[in-house]
Amino acid sequence: MREQTQCAGKRGVASFARALRLLYILIQSLPMVPFHNPIEEELRKELSAYDDLTSALLSRRGVKNAREAEEFLNPVYEEHTHDPMQIRDMQKSAERLSRAINEHEHIAVWSDYDADGIPGAVVLHDFLKKVGANFTNYIPHRHLEGYGVNKTGIEKLAKKGVTLVITVDSGITDVEPIKYARELGMDVIVTDHHEPGEILPDAYSVVDPKRADETYPFRDLCGASLAWKLVVATLKQGFKGREKISTGWEKWLLDMVGIATVADMVPLVGENRVLAKYGIIVLRKSPRKGLNALCRTMRVTKRTLTEDDIGFMIAPRINAASRMGDPFDAFRLFATSDTDEAETLSKKLESANRRRKTAVATTTRAVNARLAERGEREDLPGVIAMGDPEWQPALLGLVASSVVEEYGRPVFLWGREATGIIKGSCRSEGTTDVFALMSATANTFTHCGGHSAAGGFAVLSDEIFFLEERLNMAYEKLSKDKSKELPLLADAELSLEDATLGLLSRLEQLAPFGEGNKKPAWLLRKIEVEKVSWFGKNKEHLKIFLIKKTGTVEAIAFFAKHELRERAKKLQPSTHITLLVHIERNTFLYKNTLRLRILRLM
Repeated sequence: MREQTQCAGKRGVASFARALRLLYILIQSLPMVPFHNPIEEELRKELSAYDDLTSALLSRRGVKNAREAEEFLNPVYEEHTHDPMQIRDMQKSAERLSRAINEHEHIAVWSDYDADGIPGAVVLHDFLKKVGANFTNYIPHRHLEGYGVNKTGIEKLAKKGVTLVITVDSGITDVEPIKYARELGMDVIVTDHHEPGEILPDAYSVVDPKRADETYPFRDLCGASLAWKLVVATLKQGFKGREKISTGWEKWLLDMVGIATVADMVPLVGENRVLAKYGIIVLRKSPRKGLNALCRTMRVTKRTLTEDDIGFMIAPRINAASRMGDPFDAFRLFATSDTDEAETLSKKLESANRRRKTAVATTTRAVNARLAERGEREDLPGVIAMGDPEWQPALLGLVASSVVEEYGRPVFLWGREATGIIKGSCRSEGTTDVFALMSATANTFTHCGGHSAAGGFAVLSDEIFFLEERLNMAYEKLSKDKSKELPLLADAELSLEDATLGLLSRLEQLAPFGEGNKKPAWLLRKIEVEKVSWFGKNKEHLKIFLIKKTGTVEAIAFFAKHELRERAKKLQPSTHITLLVHIERNTFLYKNTLRLRILRLM
């Protein structure tokens, strides 16, 4: 009897152990997606004018009271933008520009060649043309001159009789070229938003909210915004031609400011949120011939343009001009008043963008192949750094972004310019400050710049072989606390039936979305799959058709990366899946439908 009891006891223990194992397996199989903390009761009362969802989303964006909620949801241009004269050196800059216009001096606008510098150049072009100023736009060639102000370009401008140079989105670290400009008799007004070096350039004036002595209420404006602020400040001065500009005309320039603010990925909070929101409103109404032509070429509707269209459609085509050819093509597209020229330039940018995609894909495959040769993903160092003299430096920022998504590490990639200089780009995985990394490895670089999320650099030829080793040494010294990395959080759980255009319209009150104002993320559980398809030239994009009572909904992921790609390949029709998604409006090919953007597949 005792033996039977003992056996029964053993069987009971074994059964309990099996049950625990099954429970453990079940728990492990459940989607481990953390949710945001619920809104605090006191704040919920403060935001009682809004529904539960809106109040919760506002609280997660740092809104602390009803006044801030109203300002966030309904920003007012006149109330929520700041006087440009509060920016250090702005008064001095506006007075100097006014004097140059009055005396018909030859003015040069020196801008960067990216989707911040080009729109900023157009802002000053439109203003100076409107008032009848004597001016030239100068954009350095990405491959032959590189980023920033350089002595060769300064000499060219001096020979043309330029006496005033205004930089846009560049200049803050170009101490020697700006000193050279002054030696040649030119005044330089620097407008830039990048981090200054140890010393400011010896310019006539330096407008940069990142200056250590800056007191302006908002310090995260992009380069085009500062160019626009200079226009607004100058309009307050008296000068010849001022009468040609009607009250409020400067607001029409916000289309360019909106493009740059979204494209340059500055935080979409505070004044940036106001400029981006009004910029998109103006963009939808803009009479620019080039913008109209570009929208037709991209097959999108101008009146419904969003921040996604800027980030994924417009900005890549602006950047493709300098990466694959001449940056002036993008500048002229937005500056032209000629319909035929606009059509020609829009098609030229479209062609450049296609060539850019092909070149980036080729280089990305080469990087991934080299990394695969180095072993398992977990064996790779904390910072990935590699290069090839054949790689085009102009494309490496895009390639680095793709590699970061795949491997979840900071990535530094380099190539060789036509001039023989070794140059590259770096991107952060989200928690590492790559500018701080470069600063801690200063002896390796001849030049480096950027911000915490992205940057560019040039490397000494005899130091290139030690780049990865030294970056990883700096990485260890900086002791980045990975525990501070924020997980991907769900705002709420949602049924597929509740994912409607009506819900999307409510969410769009919080737009434009971007840095500092991420799109809400939704958890969808046990959704039935109708079919899975892959599209794109190399079948790199994923589309899953999900079944709901009234039909199907598309869930997509562009450039589906490692984990997502492998999971998706195993899906079969009638499979039930759990997804973390964004809800978005699909207006491509003139549609107006709802679709889901896949963040995680579980």
